[in-house]
Amino acid sequence: MDNSGQGRSGGEEAGRPAGPEDPKPPRPRESGGGILMGRPFGVPVYVAPSWFLVAALITWVFGGQLERVLPDLGAIRYLVALFFAVAFYGSVLVHELAHTVAALCFKLPVRRIKLQFFGGVSEIEKESESPGREFVLAFVGPLLSLALAGVFYLGMRGVEAGTVPGVLLGGLMISNLLVAAFNLLPGLPLDGGRMLRAVVWKISGRPMTGTVAAAWVGRALAVAVLIGLPLLTRGGDTENLRGVDVLTDAMLAAILAAIIWTGAGNSLRMARLREHLPGLRARTLTRRAVPVTAATPLSEALRRAHEAGARALVVVDGQGTPTAIVREAAIGGVPEHRRPWVQSGTLAQEITDGMRLPAALAGEDLLDALRTVPATEYLVVEESGEVYGVLSTTDVERAFVAAMARPSS
Repeated sequence: MDNSGQGRSGGEEAGRPAGPEDPKPPRPRESGGGILMGRPFGVPVYVAPSWFLVAALITWVFGGQLERVLPDLGAIRYLVALFFAVAFYGSVLVHELAHTVAALCFKLPVRRIKLQFFGGVSEIEKESESPGREFVLAFVGPLLSLALAGVFYLGMRGVEAGTVPGVLLGGLMISNLLVAAFNLLPGLPLDGGRMLRAVVWKISGRPMTGTVAAAWVGRALAVAVLIGLPLLTRGGDTENLRGVDVLTDAMLAAILAAIIWTGAGNSLRMARLREHLPGLRARTLTRRAVPVTAATPLSEALRRAHEAGARALVVVDGQGTPTAIVREAAIGGVPEHRRPWVQSGTLAQEITDGMRLPAALAGEDLLDALRTVPATEYLVVEESGEVYGVLSTTDVERAFVAAMARPSS
């Protein structure tokens, strides 16, 4: 089962700034949330700890089925069942790799693939540029699962029925058919929901309209799974809903419904985020700054800024080249009566390469730049290298919150 995801959230925290006596802020380490298994096509693949719980559950359930089908296996049936669990998740990985390869072909960056509870997710960082590409990107996963089911079916025909290979191939064929069928259901966050989103996007001309439609269908699907799956597994017999099997079916339905409902809600939030992101522009959020030398008393620097109508201070060297930014938080920590005796340079953070941002940055590119090198202030420059001003992460956060509070157009 697949929950292919797109995009990054824009609300990550910036790291603590480093002062003159502090080490430079480290680049954030990528956390995969699991065990790194490899990097096919340059994309890291992680296995989440929850996978081991599911693998154990599949081993136990499939091992019980093998006891009825192949009673002569004895305890070794659990080893065969474990092999099935690993092979099944291998099929899920192939499903996710289909999404990944398609995304890379469309020049869309993929952050990682993660195998986890009830399936996997391909974290595609940018949205498709057209509904046609979105449809293809979503459809290739179920298509490859169907192709795998066909391969396992052909393999079944080449082995004897009632043997270990025959049972394994049959189980993998059925499981891949179920993965394909489940993912083709027309509701986000499933692949079928993304296909529905692409169709509505094409008809309406607005990706947000497609997302809203597919997300609400996904929520309706979650309710249908919660109510209908237990009835379906019991063959519609409402008079014999008793026992451990009923409880297991109900728990499975609840988990699946929760995953679908949560994924649909996350898809809505992410779409809303992308709709408002273009309004975040470095040029419009940048504060005007005045240049001062490191030896300039803080009181004098603030006087110059007040006269110029500026809200930031940039430390320059003898040639007028910016070398550091006076931190707003540090200024606030100096009592007013001490400001004539404090040099501006002692409150400044050295400007590193990642702290120089083009004034043209906007949207996801702007947030990516802030995440790459966490700081509280950044020097914003024109293409010519001329200083435009200082960008504060506080201003970006305020603008982001205000944008998200506005209703979608």
